[in-house]
Amino acid sequence: MGRDSGPKCKKCRRERTKLFLKGDKCYTDKCPMERRPYPPGEAGSTRSRWSQYRIRLREKQKARRIYGLREEQFKRYVEESKNSKEVTGNALVGLLERRLDNVLYRSGLASSRDQARQLVNHGHIEVNGRPIDVPSYLTEEGDVVAFKNSSASKQGIKDIVTQNESRSLPEWLSRGAEGLETSVLGEPDTEEVRESLRVNLIVEFYSR
Repeated sequence: MGRDSGPKCKKCRRERTKLFLKGDKCYTDKCPMERRPYPPGEAGSTRSRWSQYRIRLREKQKARRIYGLREEQFKRYVEESKNSKEVTGNALVGLLERRLDNVLYRSGLASSRDQARQLVNHGHIEVNGRPIDVPSYLTEEGDVVAFKNSSASKQGIKDIVTQNESRSLPEWLSRGAEGLETSVLGEPDTEEVRESLRVNLIVEFYSR
C-alpha cells in the first residue's frame, strides 16, 4: 500500500480532529476543521453508532496520517513495540516521536512533517555533525539535530525557522540559541503527544 497522497484537510475531517498536516494553516481560522468539523460526504453530524472495530481502525488511521506512514511501516513499529520491555503503547509513541522527521517538526525546524521529510531527503539535515538523509532515522538522548552549515545560510531555511520560533516544544527537546538546531534531552512522554492518541486502541486493533 502506497503513501496516502490525498487532500490533507480531508484527512483531518475524516478523523474528526486536527492532524496538523498543513503547517501554519492548521493554526488559523482558514483550517477547514474550523468550518466543517465533520467527515467528507456528511452534511453535518451523524448519529450512526460506531462498532468497536471501527473505533480502533479510525484511531490507527489517525496515527498513521499524523506521522505520514504507510501501513507496513506503521505495523512494523507496532510489532517492535510489542517486543519491547516497555508498555506497548508507550514504546510505540516513543518510536514514532523519535523519528527524525518528527523531531524536526516538534522543534519548529519544519512547519509540517511532510516538509521535514523533504528537508531530510534533500540533504539539509545532520545529526551530531553527520549528514542524515533518512526521515525514519531514530534519534537518541543526547543527539543534536541541526541544519548543515551550507543550508542554514539559505533564506528559505531562515524563513521556516522564523515562522515557527514561537512554537512550544515538548519537554524532551531543547532548541538552540539561534533556532537552527535542537537537542534531544530524553525519551518522549506519552502524555506529551499533542494529538492525544489513544494508543491502547491502536494496540488492541493489531491484537485482535
